Amino acid sequence: MNRALVQALGLGLLLGLAPTATGADKPNVVVILCDDMGFSDLGCYGGEIATPNLDALAANGVRFTQFYNAARCCPTRASLLTGLYPHQAGIGHMMDDKGKPGYTGNLNAACRTIAEVLKPAGYRSYAVGKWHVTRFAGADGPKTNWPLSRGFDRFYGTIHGAGSYYDPSSLVRDTTMISPFADKEYTPKTYYYTDAITDHAVRFVGDHAKDHARDPFFLYVAFTAAHWPMHALPEDIAKYKGKYATGYEPVRKARFEKAAKLGLIDPKQLMCPGAEDWDKVADKAWESAGMEVYAAMVDRMDQGVGKLVAELKRNGQLDNTLILFLQDNGGCAELQGRTGNANHPNIARPDKPTFPAMKPEEFAAGGSVPKQTRDGFPVRMGPKVMPGPADTYVAYGRGWANVSNTPFREYKHWVHEGGISTPLIAHWPSGISAKGELRKQPGHLIDIAATCTDLAGATYPKDAPALEGKSLRPAFADKALDREAIYWEHEGNRAVRAGDWKLVAKHGRVWELYDLAKDRVEANDLAAKEPERVKALVAKYEAYAKRTNVEPWPVAPAKK
Repeated sequence: MNRALVQALGLGLLLGLAPTATGADKPNVVVILCDDMGFSDLGCYGGEIATPNLDALAANGVRFTQFYNAARCCPTRASLLTGLYPHQAGIGHMMDDKGKPGYTGNLNAACRTIAEVLKPAGYRSYAVGKWHVTRFAGADGPKTNWPLSRGFDRFYGTIHGAGSYYDPSSLVRDTTMISPFADKEYTPKTYYYTDAITDHAVRFVGDHAKDHARDPFFLYVAFTAAHWPMHALPEDIAKYKGKYATGYEPVRKARFEKAAKLGLIDPKQLMCPGAEDWDKVADKAWESAGMEVYAAMVDRMDQGVGKLVAELKRNGQLDNTLILFLQDNGGCAELQGRTGNANHPNIARPDKPTFPAMKPEEFAAGGSVPKQTRDGFPVRMGPKVMPGPADTYVAYGRGWANVSNTPFREYKHWVHEGGISTPLIAHWPSGISAKGELRKQPGHLIDIAATCTDLAGATYPKDAPALEGKSLRPAFADKALDREAIYWEHEGNRAVRAGDWKLVAKHGRVWELYDLAKDRVEANDLAAKEPERVKALVAKYEAYAKRTNVEPWPVAPAKK
């Protein structure tokens, strides 16, 4: 071993860091991303939902208390995969082309995915679940931004975003679009997308151990749970029957107290105001059922995490695998399916099918919201439709999203803390010695690609935009992350955090200023008292916006 390497390893040990591995010792990396969940939904972050497998990863690793996403599904995925801010990767909004470089609805050619960066370092890469970083989701369109064209060796999942859990559209294996009911490679007794994601993640890990045991791997697992529609299997729903019948506030209060006891939040900062009044809810059985099904969806996802961990352990891969779990945005207050419409009437389930039964090879019609089930029953929406089965399509609503985001303000779309705060669990037995500790360093999912590049010893390409994130390796050992600021913009909602100070505004509204060390729930706006600090942070934000292709959002702000 040469002298320089000995010195480097010695310095790493002094700092409490795992050395960057080489050759066969390079760590595997598994990134698990869930969908539309809030800061407090997991048991290890204060929630009452049963998440024993994620709780176990947290107990044997570290939890970050101030980690952030990009407030919405597509921008988050673009940032996570590339280590850039969303607009730099071409996805400042969703899957629509607005004719601006930062808003093409498609990963651009300049950026590199984690899989593309790790491939020259000897990694094989696999992706399962929701892709959602290209507007070309059809079988006949260009596939230049499908996973196998962006560095991944295998893929099973959906190219676009939401859809039925029992019959997802735009389902793809590698580069071929498939109907889940004409797929000879995967024939479960009951098709449920969360299980399909889990089973393929497990399969990819097992196949890798069998066929490529000498190579490290990167696995990206993008669950759609718990994005609407509220679809869950009966045995999981049964666990939560009646659990939410007392309404929003008792659950929020219990979560707050548990999160405070765990050290995740400061109890002196209290909670944001409740979003809805339970006493004014007309149909409490229907309203509580939405949260029962939501909890069942999270529960099922956690069961899948347990199966994946068991497979890593079975193959002797768990100790040298970094598992990162996080969420794409805060809880979702969207009202999808909570009122009926002509195509999805608010009716009781008919006694017999009203559409012709679909053939196994047919694809579900209607995109994200199918009109019918496989056996011909109409898909129904509205306040009389109890969520859970395949013939329903209902979101859980703003009141429960407020519970999910306990104790923070706002939701998915917005860049106040409730829209962008995510758990981050990091578990790596051979690289993280801490067990059950908290990490309070502010971080952002742009840091994931930087972390993977660092741990893999990969060379980041010089012809790509420089990584915006920081490797989390120092933070794993509870060292500081040296960063100037973290930035956000989505639909005109914008923010910058520098140290403990956060400047934030909704679209079309004035800037607000908060000292997050004393007021992370953003209750006490200090903008009027700190005009010079506001001016300095505005300058930082404007420089970021210019540098990263952020354009003034053209749509008029919604009125409250």
